[in-house]
Amino acid sequence: MTQEHPNLNEIAIKRIGNYSDLPTIIFLHDSLGCIELWRDFPEKLSELTKCNVIVYDRQGYGKSAPFSYTERDNYYMELEADILNELLQKWNVDKAILFGHSDGGSIALITAAKYPKNIVGVITEGAHIFVEDITVKGITEATELYSTTNLKAKLEKYHGDKTDDMFWAWAKTWVTNDFKTWNIENFLPSIKCPVLIIQGEADEYGTLKQVHRIIDQVSGESFDFIIPNVGHTPHKEVSELILERTAKFINRVS
Repeated sequence: MTQEHPNLNEIAIKRIGNYSDLPTIIFLHDSLGCIELWRDFPEKLSELTKCNVIVYDRQGYGKSAPFSYTERDNYYMELEADILNELLQKWNVDKAILFGHSDGGSIALITAAKYPKNIVGVITEGAHIFVEDITVKGITEATELYSTTNLKAKLEKYHGDKTDDMFWAWAKTWVTNDFKTWNIENFLPSIKCPVLIIQGEADEYGTLKQVHRIIDQVSGESFDFIIPNVGHTPHKEVSELILERTAKFINRVS
């Protein structure tokens, strides 16, 4: 089924800060995430940088409307980049710094490539630009946890009756033969704004090849921040360290 654009009025958002002039930081959650699961990290980064922040739930997540489709195709993240561009216009954001985790990081990179006019910087954590065996392994393990532990119940606190659709949209898509060919490296040379690419060395969903190939192919200034003994969610595992490093990058870009 072809994926459809959601009604933008049915996308849940949270605004933080009441500053002027500086860019707005836009948070893009991961494949099981939502506004609430960022905890207080966006507030802390807003306070450190004196930048306004917008955090939003993509279609099918958190408090946004359910998916308008039943199956994802290989272009679902490109569609999300198109939707984000429309949302930036709706929110009257003309200078954005995108902060994306996992899927959100991949969407941030595509958005910066396709819509460079309003994107002044990109920060990613655990972003993917191609599929690796470790990614499929991590998702297979998550699927087992979803079936055998209280993971589903935990996710239902945030996603309600959308939880099954949300989980399987991710878990089924990434392990198909068709999705093995997914690759967004062709977008990278079109990214001309500064990028900060963050990854834990112990990331259970991707190797450092992801970082190196992003850094090597973007056209703008690029910085990597690789953290030993940290997994897929650095902003939770070493929050203060990520706040310090991202605030430094944002202040430089601003």
